[in-house]
Amino acid sequence: MAAPGPARLLRAAAASSRRWLFSASPAAGTRPGCGSAAAVAAVRAARLFSLSARAVLSSEDKITVHFINRDGDKLTAKGKPGDSLLDVVVDNNLDIDGFGACEGTLACSTCHLIFEDHIFEKLDAITDEEMDMLDLAYGLTETSRLGCQICLKKSMDDMTVRVPEAVADARQSVDMSKNS
Repeated sequence: MAAPGPARLLRAAAASSRRWLFSASPAAGTRPGCGSAAAVAAVRAARLFSLSARAVLSSEDKITVHFINRDGDKLTAKGKPGDSLLDVVVDNNLDIDGFGACEGTLACSTCHLIFEDHIFEKLDAITDEEMDMLDLAYGLTETSRLGCQICLKKSMDDMTVRVPEAVADARQSVDMSKNS
């Protein structure tokens, strides 16, 4: 009997990872936000094995987000529904100093963003953990949230968020602001 070809092995691996992804439940202690760390890892693994991942999600399915950086520059990026705003910044390699230092584990406030009122009103409820981290953020406003906790929805397409002028980052002894 002949060994299975590479295409057949890839299809089997992709199917196996999809089955695991959809049967996995978030474990205690996993990263809060748009999905558990295990689910995020499974999605990334599935992407590696999926030959048609790009065909499944066309550019029409992506959501455009505009970030107003600390220096006033407008950075525009696209993300998929369900991605966090931290994912959008990282995946698009946006140059926002210090953004997402804890990688979305709710251990810092470096992904602090300020939302427009009409978008802020549509966001999911804030958790106590996110509120605790926001208490450490500079430039806190009534429409402040952490980007790692905000998941993209189609209704957010073409939204603009502002990065505060300063950030509290425990890795550095001075503030990273546009004046430094």
